Amino acid sequence: MHANEPGLPLPGPAANDPGPPALVMPGRKVRAGAGVDWIGDAWRLFRRASVMWIVFMVLFVLVHLGLSMVPWVGTWVGSLVSPILMGGIVLGCRSLETGGDMELEHLLAGFRRNTGLLLAIGIVYVAGEIVVMGAFGLVAGPSLLWAVIRGDEAGILNALPEDPLRILLAGLVAMALAVPLMAAYWFAPALAMLHDVPAIPAMKASFAACLRNFVPFLVYGIVMLLLFIVAILPVGLGLFVWAPVLLATAYTSYRAVFTEPDDAEG
Repeated sequence: MHANEPGLPLPGPAANDPGPPALVMPGRKVRAGAGVDWIGDAWRLFRRASVMWIVFMVLFVLVHLGLSMVPWVGTWVGSLVSPILMGGIVLGCRSLETGGDMELEHLLAGFRRNTGLLLAIGIVYVAGEIVVMGAFGLVAGPSLLWAVIRGDEAGILNALPEDPLRILLAGLVAMALAVPLMAAYWFAPALAMLHDVPAIPAMKASFAACLRNFVPFLVYGIVMLLLFIVAILPVGLGLFVWAPVLLATAYTSYRAVFTEPDDAEG
């Protein structure tokens, strides 16, 4: 089942923009090789506005680094802001895809459009992060958890349990909870920004779509990991390409799973 979503006009000069693509809910199952296609499509989006993509990536990182320096709450605030920024990046991708430009105002578009929906996604995501960290602390020890939250390196060393298997188990428990949390987040900003889907339905649809497409995501993850290794070889300079492509795959994977091609709309 799919339906056209009217949406609001995108920022930028693309006067012939067709609006958001036709939505397919609850999302389709794609072939295993689609994970590679997402990367290729993201690369093509990067090539259309490489300088602006690098600017976006640098600003994205700087915002998160700056917020992470705020004691106690900085990391949480970063997680709240992240879906708002991703919503703007999604709009920039849509503009590029439909013949427009990617502009700096796209990065901030989430603060002007569907901000409440995107912020709600951030709130749910932060709640999930708290659960993940709480589970880690229960296994590894509360003192280690508090040291990690404070960023106290000496405290972390002092709080490390003597049994290394305890740390390993804590990490595995945290990962077992973090992976589904990331799956619930992956498609949610695009669904909220382009189709006005509320936070909880968007995150439920995202989780179900990621689960349905486990194999394509596995292929995608392996290829992105290999590309990351290649990217860090030239003194890390390749990350200026790898990171924007990573951001763009959130859009290209959404297009493959949740929407019809533009030429199929009507």
